[in-house]
Amino acid sequence: MAFIDTLIRQLDGALKTIHNIGTAQRVYPASHIVEASPLSAKDARHAAGLMRVNHVGEVCAQALYAGQLMTARSSAVREFNEHAALEERDHLLWTAQRLKELNAKPSLLNTLWYSASWAMGAVAGLLGDKTSLSFVRETEAQVEAHLHSHETLLPANDAASLAIVTQMKLDEAAHGAQAQQMGGEPLPASLTALMRLSAKVMTSTAYRI
Repeated sequence: MAFIDTLIRQLDGALKTIHNIGTAQRVYPASHIVEASPLSAKDARHAAGLMRVNHVGEVCAQALYAGQLMTARSSAVREFNEHAALEERDHLLWTAQRLKELNAKPSLLNTLWYSASWAMGAVAGLLGDKTSLSFVRETEAQVEAHLHSHETLLPANDAASLAIVTQMKLDEAAHGAQAQQMGGEPLPASLTALMRLSAKVMTSTAYRI
């Protein structure tokens, strides 16, 4: 029965993630933003593409943490995964809201992104808590760098998207630092390079689809 309950929770979490169901715990970072001027059609499409990429990143984050939660060995790591996933759910819902404001839709491939990321998270957890934490540390470092690049890539007058991305970057840095404090270590260079390549494929695809 315990396994069935866990499976049901995992499926429920996957469906809620893919369909953006839920309520953010924190205030929407762009709630106080009053746009000085509307985005041009070109800038709106570009901003939507970037925010779609960020939304996919949050779909993947939910899946990674869910997979790791499924296979984590210690209660401390499970609690870390649960807490980080809860904060990152805010990111998921914020980026989904911004996409709506930009009259854009999430990636059509979110089910694929979720499934692949869940599998990676589960494997990392199976390799041990230290490996799992190391994987989180590297993932968050790469995501932080990615979000930093978006701070410059977003249209200059898109203050709403910038506010969301900036808060997300702060949270990712905190999660990475916590994973390091708990024992996460640098991963082999070959693995980090593979992770960057996978991320590049995802981001270039999600920008358009």
